[in-house]
Amino acid sequence: MDCAFLSCTPLFRGIKAEEIEQLLHCLHAVQRGYKKGEAIYKMGGTASAIGLVLSGSVTIENDDVWGNRSVLDSVGPGQVFAETYACLPDEPLMVSVVAAEHTEVLFLRAAQLLSPCATACGRHVQLIRNLLSVSAQKNLTLSRRIFHTSAKTIRERLLSYLSFQAIRQRSDRFSIPFNRQQLADYLGVDRSALSKEMSKMRAEGLIDFQKNRFELKRP
Repeated sequence: MDCAFLSCTPLFRGIKAEEIEQLLHCLHAVQRGYKKGEAIYKMGGTASAIGLVLSGSVTIENDDVWGNRSVLDSVGPGQVFAETYACLPDEPLMVSVVAAEHTEVLFLRAAQLLSPCATACGRHVQLIRNLLSVSAQKNLTLSRRIFHTSAKTIRERLLSYLSFQAIRQRSDRFSIPFNRQQLADYLGVDRSALSKEMSKMRAEGLIDFQKNRFELKRP
């Protein structure tokens, strides 16, 4: 396990690499690999472990009974998923977690994470603080999606999302973590209609794009 990498992740921030190995043992950590499209957690099931992406990426998805899919988030290396459900192990999952590419995941047992060891060591206390911070950030992410999808038109939704990415990445040129279908699912629109609107916006000189690379054209 690359403990130096883990020490740079939000969940293990402030914890030395040499201390992480002992923490992983306490948390019953297990590493697993998944192929593209493979479900890591399925909607309706339960989760007892927090997933931390070591490599690759996963998408957080919701499917209704008619097969309509909504992409809620994309999680990349160093980020975690299912932390809320892992802390509430009897709560059925309302989402599925799916590998967007070949992905390696480190699973950490939430029960052990939330129960400090007998000595209440500083590294374990720091880990709990980091988990709270990560959860707060996830709440903001979900709030942003509601903001992006509250607009009535496809153009307004797309402009809202792209404007946020430009501000977040501090550049009018940036990459997004979604392919075209995932972006359509995230914004809650039809893929063909989204592609058509993007082409119109490029023709009007508002944006330029190549796959998942975008550039905003300011007046």
